[in-house]
Amino acid sequence: MQPTFLGLHGLTIGDDERALFRAHDPAGYILFKRNIDSPDQVRALTAALTDMAGRALPILIDQEGGRVARLRPPHWPEFPAGDRFARLYRVAPVTAIEALRLNALALATLLRDLGISVDCLPLLDVRDPGGHDIIGDRALGTEPMQVAALGRATLDGLRAGGVCGVVKHIPGHGRAGADSHLELPVVTASRAELERDFEPFRTLNAAPMAMTAHVTYTAIDPDRCATLSPMVIDLIRTDIGFKGLLMSDDLGMHALGTPAAGGHPAGSNALQDFGARALASLDAGCDIALHCSGDFAEMRAICETVPRITAAAAARLDAAMAWAGPGDDTPMAQWADARDQLLALG
Repeated sequence: MQPTFLGLHGLTIGDDERALFRAHDPAGYILFKRNIDSPDQVRALTAALTDMAGRALPILIDQEGGRVARLRPPHWPEFPAGDRFARLYRVAPVTAIEALRLNALALATLLRDLGISVDCLPLLDVRDPGGHDIIGDRALGTEPMQVAALGRATLDGLRAGGVCGVVKHIPGHGRAGADSHLELPVVTASRAELERDFEPFRTLNAAPMAMTAHVTYTAIDPDRCATLSPMVIDLIRTDIGFKGLLMSDDLGMHALGTPAAGGHPAGSNALQDFGARALASLDAGCDIALHCSGDFAEMRAICETVPRITAAAAARLDAAMAWAGPGDDTPMAQWADARDQLLALG
């Protein structure tokens, strides 16, 4: 098994993809809108991926609610963005926590029915007035304690619904003044100031999975973004105390370089070769390299470069997949109705 989570090109597994995946055995897969048409089609795709792997398989999705949702009407309902619960928390904290737990439980029930086992949620990024709107209304608040409380409710709901959660973007993306999909954000806050960003991740350091930030923190490592920085990942493991499975954010994001135009972050962040990007993230201390686009040439470069998964990373992956229970069989609509009643109170 290789330490990769990979995307796919379309609604089914292509012949070239099948050959690549069988030869290299990625640890898991991630689905995007291009992979989704109808409930039956998604179930068939997740079943085919699982059958091909021959084992219980992490199949990921970014289903946050609001503007980040791969599953949308008419087949699936809309879910609120994190800011809806953040605003309710300011009025009624206990109500907001329970509403978000029920929201996550409804999400998990929906995903488990489709064969999706991991949701890239919750965001623990503390919203900052100077931060780029790429986080914006996805955030659970502007105060670390609130973000941690709502993040815990999200993890509790996902776990009760039988789906693994992923805290992101560790050690904190809220202060970043740029969108890492497009360029490399550089945060110049002091080490003491960064404690505010780290706090929710430290509080929830027992989460099963985490995703790194493609952000450079000059107070820790001025030369490398978190995903590629042994110093930042050591801080994640020791100071923050996160012991679970650590995956990179998407290796295709331009914070790591722009293959078509030449690197616009300088130095070690400007890795044009995708195999080199994956290897650099693993060498820095990530357990899994995440690649989302489904671009076959990029996936092949990654698969032909990275080593087999380490024993430690494999153990953390097994523990993460065992973290979620079998899931509650109550229909998703009941959890969503209860959530909506609580949201109406705010």
